[in-house]
Amino acid sequence: MIKTTEELALMAEAGRLLASVFIHLDGLTLEGMTTLQINDLVEAYIVDELESRPASKGQYGYGFVLNSSRNHVVCHGVPSADEVLKDGDIVNLDITLEKDGFIADSSKTYLIGNVGPAARRLVRTTYEAMWKGIRTVRPGARLGDIGAAIERHAKQAGYSVVRDYCGHGIGREMHEDPQVLHFGKAGTGMALREGMVFTIEPMLNQGTRKVDTEDDGWTVVTEDGKLSAQFEHTVAVTRDGVRVLTLRPDEAKAGRA
Repeated sequence: MIKTTEELALMAEAGRLLASVFIHLDGLTLEGMTTLQINDLVEAYIVDELESRPASKGQYGYGFVLNSSRNHVVCHGVPSADEVLKDGDIVNLDITLEKDGFIADSSKTYLIGNVGPAARRLVRTTYEAMWKGIRTVRPGARLGDIGAAIERHAKQAGYSVVRDYCGHGIGREMHEDPQVLHFGKAGTGMALREGMVFTIEPMLNQGTRKVDTEDDGWTVVTEDGKLSAQFEHTVAVTRDGVRVLTLRPDEAKAGRA
């Protein structure tokens, strides 16, 4: 689980490149596009512009470079030529990138057009919850501290935290130890050590935390049909705290890190 200085440098570069993918998406008008069009644009950008590999494509037999999880879809939404992003939608785009043997993983929930206040509040709170978890990371902290901070913020806002999916260690493989739960009790779980790298990726629901998987075997939806949102960053435990490897420039400017 512990990455060397050299490995961390390579992971940081993969993270920087992945952040640039989201910067590219930020400059596009997503309304009116299909999720498959977005998938294809992202694939071309990663392969042609960044000379990198979209790590999700082919992973576990998955045929696309990203997950597109719209409205009541919690995670693992499959891009489709029939799914058009419309005014008022929210959609999470979860993207991975491998460069020089190391993988970065990040996601962002986008607001499409004129999104209503209830959906905006859910998206904002989910983003805040991710950062509450990130800010607990430091050597000697516990994995439970991350989950407790996320769950507390979500519950205070009246939302539930999905428990079926979690963050994970990452490096040469997409999914490594440890598992990073988004709920839990502070002061419990594995102690964090300098050199650990993992994702923090909470999914918050408006209603019940219970989910179902659709017949395609991938798409996970809220059981009650209410909205879900997610954000994700890849982070590294440093000597004195945390480094967000997939941090975007707009977040750095806003003082997130």
